[in-house]
Amino acid sequence: MDIFDEIESLKKEKNAVILAHYYQDGEIQDLADFVGDSLELSKKAATTNADIIVFAGVHFMAETAKILNPGKKVLLPDLDAGCSLADSCQPIPFAKFKSLHPNAVVVTYINCSAEIKALSDYICTSSSAEKIIRHIPANKEIIFAPDKNLGAYLQKKLGRPMILWQGSCMVHEIF
Repeated sequence: MDIFDEIESLKKEKNAVILAHYYQDGEIQDLADFVGDSLELSKKAATTNADIIVFAGVHFMAETAKILNPGKKVLLPDLDAGCSLADSCQPIPFAKFKSLHPNAVVVTYINCSAEIKALSDYICTSSSAEKIIRHIPANKEIIFAPDKNLGAYLQKKLGRPMILWQGSCMVHEIF
């Protein structure tokens, strides 16, 4: 029995599912039940009947899967798997930043930690951000975090001033 067969056998025995992000190596994707971006994988996590979710991705992805599945075990194979965007917005500095604007509505991009999500009024994806921001009354200040680039794009597109957290993804910055 090779390693692939052993993993398949364990998945059946434990009623487990493997979700793999597009950024994972091909061998991991070959083992996965579902491959996709963080949003697509979150949707799969929310609908799985598996008792165990193995999330081959980064911390915020596994946290999101756990939030959507509080009664299930969610495993992150690489505990050092981080995201520079999520890491650029830490809870204590963000809470202080938020306290400077106590009446602002906080909209955060889903690629952030569970602690940042808990400090937010709305969680958005890149495809839902515009709709959410349009929904917020014009007289309300908006803090947008953690992605300053997505925030700047939305400001320009919507003509809506926002207070931007200065976070970014090093991969996206290169582009």
